[in-house]
Amino acid sequence: MGTQREQRPLQRTLALLRPELAEHKPLMGGGIAALLLEVVFRVLEPWPLKIVVDAVSTSLGADLRGGPAPASLTLLLLCGAALVAITGMRALMNYLATVAFALVGSRASTNLRGRLFRHVQGLSQGFHSTNRSADTVQRIVTDVGRLQEVAVTAGLPLVANMLTLVIMFIVMVVIDPLLSVAVVVAMLLFLLGSKRSTKKITEASRKTRKGEAQLANTAQESLSSIKVVQAYGLEEHIAGRFTSANAKSLKEGVRTRRLSAGLERRTDVIVGLATAVILVGGGLRVLEGAMTPGDLVLFTTYLKTTMKPLRDLAKYTGRIAKAVASGERVADLMDQRADVADRRRAARPDRVRGWIEFDRVSAAHGDRQVLHDVDLMIRPGERVAVIGPSGSGKSTLVSLLVRGMDPTAGEVRLDGHPLTEIQLEKLREHVSILLQEAVLFTGTIRENIRYGNLSATDDEVEDAARAAQAHDFIVALPEGYDTTVGERGGTLSGGQRQRLAIARALLRDSPVVLLDEATTGLDPAAAAEVLRAIERLMEGRTTLAVTHEVKVALSASRVIWVEDGRILFSDTPDALLEHNQTFQAWVNAGEAERDDVRVEATR
Repeated sequence: MGTQREQRPLQRTLALLRPELAEHKPLMGGGIAALLLEVVFRVLEPWPLKIVVDAVSTSLGADLRGGPAPASLTLLLLCGAALVAITGMRALMNYLATVAFALVGSRASTNLRGRLFRHVQGLSQGFHSTNRSADTVQRIVTDVGRLQEVAVTAGLPLVANMLTLVIMFIVMVVIDPLLSVAVVVAMLLFLLGSKRSTKKITEASRKTRKGEAQLANTAQESLSSIKVVQAYGLEEHIAGRFTSANAKSLKEGVRTRRLSAGLERRTDVIVGLATAVILVGGGLRVLEGAMTPGDLVLFTTYLKTTMKPLRDLAKYTGRIAKAVASGERVADLMDQRADVADRRRAARPDRVRGWIEFDRVSAAHGDRQVLHDVDLMIRPGERVAVIGPSGSGKSTLVSLLVRGMDPTAGEVRLDGHPLTEIQLEKLREHVSILLQEAVLFTGTIRENIRYGNLSATDDEVEDAARAAQAHDFIVALPEGYDTTVGERGGTLSGGQRQRLAIARALLRDSPVVLLDEATTGLDPAAAAEVLRAIERLMEGRTTLAVTHEVKVALSASRVIWVEDGRILFSDTPDALLEHNQTFQAWVNAGEAERDDVRVEATR
């Protein structure tokens, strides 16, 4: 990865696109062939005008080198028809090349976007917890789209233009080697002037993209937390942050455009000076008889065509710089490696009993050690409640079981298989997880439940909803199971969202169930409904429940107390109630808190 980062930005961008472009070689080949034919017709295009000018000059009595034939109606008509045919064919070739490159660019960027999205989905939870989602989304959507500027919109046409420059320069040397020196000087002046400007434009474009990413992050954070923003009257404060990021992005964007415009105008001046030199020098060469008036017209036309790649390079420099800056951001994202990944020949167990073992497991979040030498065995069908102080490492146990992270030491096993030797897809297929925040996706209620098993029938979806105590509230909605829920299920209450998540888990019918504070934040009535649904979910399944609910702990087969990353005690609820003062105090505190909530609710 270090080597990739040391590459030049353009090289990294092209390396990123190369696999996608390789899939479209026939279409690219057709586009390049059309461009080459366009170059041929572009070279031929001035010749009818040269022939007419020389023929008319001869008819007017000029004694020209080579003695061209005098003008005639037939000659003029033939030259006119030839010009129309050449121009038409050049336009057709340009159209075909443009369409071919547009198709290649669109398909390549679409494939790259899909590859990048799959890559990001496979990155570990550690990456997603430390990176801003708006910035990641912008890289996937906007930055990938801008890569077309490098590969297609500007890149390939510029290659064709440079080929045109070489061919036409050779023709100009043949026509008059002396005047061709002016073209060489113009090219050198452009290269000297553009090198420094290009570097500045690239740097400004990089800062512009970073500013736009910060802008997206600020907007996404504010809008996703709009309830808190409005409740605390933070609209003006957040708007101020957005305005500041917006102004910074605008400043760098203007600088990029100013630098690009300066390069374009300097190129225009260079082309103008070269043209002036050719007009003066060419006029003198015609007077000397070294070239014909048609040769001068041909040479001047070729000069303008030859300078077009320079104009295009100046014009596209800003766009290419923006695309390269975007390419760097995409490449940085692609360089990220998942902390959790499948091993070669990973096991794919079709059936799992649900035997879970933690063998001297330690785990860390960054540099902070969370679990220390944890030993735990859970038998198939056993219900284990995990309780203890906040921040003691309880949720980390859940994360380890779905390989949201891997232990720094020790081993977690399922049915005797180390989790690192089970294919991730298969592992997660055998585990259902219910988090504190039930996440729903934009779509219908039916679709959200069916995510537990995409092949489930409507009847199976409704059966799962009934078992999760969700059917009654669903059918009471205006469109029942076809009711569309808002982003993250925001149109439903917390208890309703949680019961839909339980229905989804029931439909999944996996042998292992993980609960992570599934009733936190719910009012007593909603919590009671959710607990009844959870009871149905846990039946016959190996269950690990991180909880603060006394009822869940007391209904478990075993309770373990986790504190400071260690299991301090583990026993049945009855045994702990009889002999363990810490557990007794925890139960008494939980029941007292529940009674207080009930009293408040009745007032």
